[in-house]
Amino acid sequence: MILEKVRAILSEQFDVYGEEITEETNIEKDFNADSLDIADLLIAFEEEFNIKIPDEISEDIKTVGDMVSYIKKVSK
Repeated sequence: MILEKVRAILSEQFDVYGEEITEETNIEKDFNADSLDIADLLIAFEEEFNIKIPDEISEDIKTVGDMVSYIKKVSK
């Protein structure tokens, strides 16, 4: 469920098919995301999942799997 929502947000933001997005997908490298893209993306995740992603944590989130794991951890 979380993975599907993350895929939907990434798909919308970067105009890619959700099926192409795996947990190993590197958000910055695979989507050519710059710092503004990443900031917008983190805001979208915060709003969708009603969470806060601190700056120090966001630097450690590199892949879709990292994002899903963080959301699972803070959503409990």
